[in-house]
Amino acid sequence: MKTFKVTLATFVLGTIMATSASAQEVWVGGEKMYPKKNIIDNAVNSKDHTTLVAAVKAAELVSTLQGAGPFTVFAPVNDAFENLPAGTVETLLKPENKATLAKVLTYHVVSGKMDFDAIKMAIEKGKGKAVLTTVSGGKLTAMMNGSHNIVLMDETGAVANITTYDVYQSNGVIHVLDKIVMPKM
Repeated sequence: MKTFKVTLATFVLGTIMATSASAQEVWVGGEKMYPKKNIIDNAVNSKDHTTLVAAVKAAELVSTLQGAGPFTVFAPVNDAFENLPAGTVETLLKPENKATLAKVLTYHVVSGKMDFDAIKMAIEKGKGKAVLTTVSGGKLTAMMNGSHNIVLMDETGAVANITTYDVYQSNGVIHVLDKIVMPKM
């Protein structure tokens, strides 16, 4: 009977540990994201972020986002770019608009590693709002929309939902957005 209890306890503990390990796996754009890879190395594998990756390359920000960080990246999906006014993406990708593109992209990045809990805590500390300073120098306002939904309001007053939280990277964390956030231009 003693052997059975030990074996059962070992089985239960092993099952709990395996479940915990698999619960930490995050998939974005149909691909598994690896916490030991950096932001760029993971993003290039996401089928939902091909436009973002192309924009990061055009703005020559690849080496920056492969750097030590840490960074918090609010990563818009392809649909977010497609919902911009016609011709916007094509215009931003032109070499002569590289500075504007870089400003828009770095507006989606905050220094430091702010996961869901850190953003929520900042919102609570700010009595319902947390103003985040982006790498571009702009401001994003984070607010709760329910118990486990954070929205971001940009400088134009537009609101984006975070649809996937806490995609941990070796040099920060990514949160997936359903819309583009825009700085004042």
